[in-house]
Amino acid sequence: MENTTTSTVTTTAAGLRYGVLTGIVSIIYAFILMMTGMEQNSGMSIITFLILIGGIVLAHRYYKEHNAGFMSYGQGLGIAAVLGAVTGLLSGIFRYIYITFIDPQYMENTMNAMRAKLETEGKLSDEQIDQAVQMAQKFSGSGPIGILFAVLGTALFALLLALIISAITKRNRPEFE
Repeated sequence: MENTTTSTVTTTAAGLRYGVLTGIVSIIYAFILMMTGMEQNSGMSIITFLILIGGIVLAHRYYKEHNAGFMSYGQGLGIAAVLGAVTGLLSGIFRYIYITFIDPQYMENTMNAMRAKLETEGKLSDEQIDQAVQMAQKFSGSGPIGILFAVLGTALFALLLALIISAITKRNRPEFE
């Protein structure tokens, strides 16, 4: 008789593994965007979402390969939440290091670019533009708060994406197996 058992992988292990891989890919992509000054280009930011979606799909595939081809909807959501938190943590740490040590002028340049864009659009008054820039500065912190926002934001966004992705990639075990 042939041994056909496969080793099982937990949702946490799959989320951690692919969270690290997705985080590394996201960091490399973000670094390229920051160095080329293209991080303000909304078209380029779509690729960031595609990286996250790809990481979730690959993590689901990995989990199913090591669990006899099965993954419930809830397990898919759990994998994505862990993946998102790990990716957010790595990205937040990278952002902190980049803003603090590599390019200390980054935040000032980003806020100036935001102000110029809002002024060019001409839809807001000067006072409203000042408020928008101040609000953006508060939410784009680079210290522990910025890292926390990155972790929570990426985990939440990954979970939202997983609501759809998990519905597609799930494969429930038969009830009477």
